[in-house]
Amino acid sequence: MSIAFEIRPAAADDFAAIAAIYAEAVRAGTASFELDPPDVAEMARRFEAVTAFGGPYLVAMGADGVLGYAYAGAYRTRPAYRFTVEDSIYLDARARGRGLGRALLGRLIATCTERGFRQMVAVIGDQANAASIGLHAALGFRMVGSLVSTGWKHGRWLDTVLMQRPLGPGDGVPPPGR
Repeated sequence: MSIAFEIRPAAADDFAAIAAIYAEAVRAGTASFELDPPDVAEMARRFEAVTAFGGPYLVAMGADGVLGYAYAGAYRTRPAYRFTVEDSIYLDARARGRGLGRALLGRLIATCTERGFRQMVAVIGDQANAASIGLHAALGFRMVGSLVSTGWKHGRWLDTVLMQRPLGPGDGVPPPGR
């Protein structure tokens, strides 16, 4: 069953809801390798870092508030990586499996393409995260590898799955201003 929502840029009023969604993912899931949920101030600081870099930070708003969020930050900080972003997407439990993740990631890809980024990398926690792997594959990401037993959480070793997709012309032509 689908859910009614609107996607828009995140704003300061959204940080408490974003922090709550992420806290649940940190405590109960393996998508994030953090062990302790960050507070609202830290989530605001992270938002500032993403937007200062030039990456989009989006929220999906439903009738009851924020249902999910997605952003694309710097893949790595060294200058040669400046055209590559890493995506992150988290959904409220009540919004999972209803098309919201696909819409958020699709908008994130489009926005990053418009902003001139050329590659998007997904660093997915846990080989068993079939929903995230499937979502990324459905939106054009290809599997590029995995790092075995890179995280210890919930009493077990977790792998990191790496997926990637080109944005716009990808590596077909040099970036502007090389």
